[in-house]
Amino acid sequence: MACALTPAPNDLLGLIQLRRQRATQVVLEAKRQKGATWEQIATAVGRSPVWVTSCCLGENAMDVESAEKLVAFLGLEGAEAKTTVEVLVASVPMKGQLDWSLAVQDPTIYRLHEVNQIYGLTLKELIQEKFGDGIMSAIDFTMELEKEQDPKGDRVKIIMSGKFLPYKKW
Repeated sequence: MACALTPAPNDLLGLIQLRRQRATQVVLEAKRQKGATWEQIATAVGRSPVWVTSCCLGENAMDVESAEKLVAFLGLEGAEAKTTVEVLVASVPMKGQLDWSLAVQDPTIYRLHEVNQIYGLTLKELIQEKFGDGIMSAIDFTMELEKEQDPKGDRVKIIMSGKFLPYKKW
């Protein structure tokens, strides 16, 4: 994962992004060296694989206890462990920073966008019919990913659960 950012010295957001990218590199390299899966890492941390992965990729922040369990499981030590914990806990996560050029180039990411393009209005209509005028929260939210065995080819099952938030009327 190359650091594509080259922030100006006074670019605080750019510096935060660089630190987050470096922490992600450290975690991914330690994961690779250990031969660990995200499921194994999540079990060691005591959290969901989706949440742990999103934290490690910079999309969410961890609490201190979770970050310490992560670096211990990965075998990180010294300054590298301390810095990784600090970044995973203290750095503001960069939500929604997926580069659109990657989204249209990577088939998996593109297909998830395609699902939203094809079924987005349908989901919105059904949510509003069942709950009223509002949205599904991505803040008060959980997600699971499962593998379903199928004789015609294994299937990906994504389960999303978000709190319904009605629009305020004033």
